[in-house]
Amino acid sequence: MKKLITSYRFTGFVLACIACFPLLDSFAQPAKESAEPIDAGALARWSAPYRGWTYYPDAVIPADYKIPGAEDFHSYDVPCVYRLPDKPDVWYMSFIGFNGHGYNSFVVESNDLVHWKNPQVAMGFGAEGKFDHGGCVVGAYLYDSWDVRASRTLKKKDGKYWTLYGAYPRQGGYELRPGYEGVAASIDGLHWTRAADDPVLSVYQKDCREWEKDCIYQPWLVEHDGAYYNFYNAANGGIEQMGLALSNDLIHWVRYPFNPVVSNGLSAGGWDATFASDAKVFRDGDHWVMFYFGVGQGGASIMIAFSRDLLHWTIDPEPLYKFGGHPSGLDKQYAHKISLVFNPKNETFYMFYCAVGTKGRTIGLLTGK
Repeated sequence: MKKLITSYRFTGFVLACIACFPLLDSFAQPAKESAEPIDAGALARWSAPYRGWTYYPDAVIPADYKIPGAEDFHSYDVPCVYRLPDKPDVWYMSFIGFNGHGYNSFVVESNDLVHWKNPQVAMGFGAEGKFDHGGCVVGAYLYDSWDVRASRTLKKKDGKYWTLYGAYPRQGGYELRPGYEGVAASIDGLHWTRAADDPVLSVYQKDCREWEKDCIYQPWLVEHDGAYYNFYNAANGGIEQMGLALSNDLIHWVRYPFNPVVSNGLSAGGWDATFASDAKVFRDGDHWVMFYFGVGQGGASIMIAFSRDLLHWTIDPEPLYKFGGHPSGLDKQYAHKISLVFNPKNETFYMFYCAVGTKGRTIGLLTGK
């Protein structure tokens, strides 16, 4: 009976998607895989490669990092590493900074994933009266592959690179509600401009639900079987959970009707008691892996969840990395908002994260070796 109910619910979702997006043909097929929870043995096997991290001894982007022309920005956050197809030996990392008015996004480059240089503005404040006037948070890029060991190389669509981004309408504070999501494009992969005048997700849309009614936060983009998936976190009061929206053109989106796909308070010990946020989703063999952060037990820790179909997720209750793990106190309060890349030169995973602790809000680094 459970499988029949799941099939019925999935069929309803299919019909809703087809009505809005005729090109989402892949959703016209019945679900091929069970929505049954993933058992504890599989969770342990699948999460094992992402445990046992080694910390880099200091922040790779310190809280007082000075960016030419933007020296008033500080408190860096939301790292996201990528490559460009014409510069395969260079790594780029976008991140945001706060100047008391709002967010700007910046980009730096590196040849070794440790030392970063040439900081510049990637996307600044939107025009007054626009939904992104309070700042733009790029970092949900259209890649050429979401394999967990892929190169994170950006992919062009219609001659441009693309990203979804988080945005805020007002200046004058930190993440002033309500947040929105927009879509931006770039010619060079470094500097981004708004590609649509209206937000792609907002709390004012008809399909917005109670769990997300107060604020929309950061997106994560996945392309799979001809459709675009947007995993995003949103808030109802002081509770954050994660939902899913789908599109066939990056501009028009429909929410999955059974959101949230990852709820807070599901992990043992309350590691995500109030927040289950900021998904980063990749393909790992025959399943999908989601890295996210949970807020609970007095801080923010890095968590992991798995899925066979991108719709139904099972979390591993044990964090991959708990806040306070860095001996310098770098992440004494928060270890969250990760960016994971694999370096084939030394066959090592690099996990960049926002670390908040004794040295302010910084970008830290954990490595798999």
